[in-house]
Amino acid sequence: MDLSRRKTLAGMGAAFAAMLPWQVCAAGEDRMSGDLAFVNPELRTAVATMRDIFGGKPCLTVESIEALRKQAPGDLDPPLPGVPVSKHIVPGSAQNPPVAVYVVNARSGRARGGIVYMHGGGYVLGSAAQDIGTCQKLAAALDCTVVSVDYRLAPEARYAASIEDNYAALRWAYANARDIGIDPRRIAVMGESAGGGHAALLAIAARDRGEIPLCLQCLVYPMLDDRTGTTHTVPAHIGTLGWTAKTNRFGWQAFLGREPGDPGIADGVPGRDESLANLPPAWIGVGALDLFVQEDIAFAERLITAAVPTELVVVPGAFHAFQHLAPDSRVAKTFTSSMLTSLKMALG
Repeated sequence: MDLSRRKTLAGMGAAFAAMLPWQVCAAGEDRMSGDLAFVNPELRTAVATMRDIFGGKPCLTVESIEALRKQAPGDLDPPLPGVPVSKHIVPGSAQNPPVAVYVVNARSGRARGGIVYMHGGGYVLGSAAQDIGTCQKLAAALDCTVVSVDYRLAPEARYAASIEDNYAALRWAYANARDIGIDPRRIAVMGESAGGGHAALLAIAARDRGEIPLCLQCLVYPMLDDRTGTTHTVPAHIGTLGWTAKTNRFGWQAFLGREPGDPGIADGVPGRDESLANLPPAWIGVGALDLFVQEDIAFAERLITAAVPTELVVVPGAFHAFQHLAPDSRVAKTFTSSMLTSLKMALG
């Protein structure tokens, strides 16, 4: 690999580490050769480079969270000039604190589509500030306004708190739609990984409360079901790159405040919501090697059964967050193009 390409991947990997804590864990050997055998050839260089830079599989503990948050570098995508960003503190829901949001590409008086965006990070890491560049790229590509939510993280705040944070941001965007250039009839919710889980929970909350219509839930390899890696074991070739069953169990336990996979309690778990009827249309995209692939397919099937218009994209040989690690690959470009097309159709 040439030095400039290696430096580029290293920089991207450093940003990626803000979302996935790549570090060596004591348990288990790193199965690089087995993993790479299933990986799309276009993506293998990125995997090898990430492992060379960061070591083994991601590991999370309560003790490591604060240090990982402090070490987290900047945006996955560098900020763009000419796409305005402003920070606002919006009122929280009843008995909840105010919420910080970043409004990207606001155009007062215009009536365009809008996206309420939730960042990823396994429910325990990440921040809205780290996704500013990503949101700017979205806003520029779609000529829309993006409202990115700095929701409270687990384990300090459980699922009920972050649902209220995200709903407060949605309610503020809806109430102030004209001021930030949004048509209130064309608002989508969106997120990657845990952010996709938050977006799914927000769509369910909006349906249940009946106050704000949504035109789309755009779920990018969403984290939807606490049974994955607990009561449900995935095949050996799935979930070994980027986000593993072990880290998944930790993230869900921190988020829910209970042991994940409890068959009698599904609160806070979008993939186990009793009914998915009357939810907004969905776009769901995931790699076939992603730990979340089976739960995402199952969620899409339940949406289809509930008569919710649903598009599902499963990418062979792709792992968690692959499009950030190899954005110039054909497979990543095709994936991103499908996502943007779905958003364009929904936002108008």
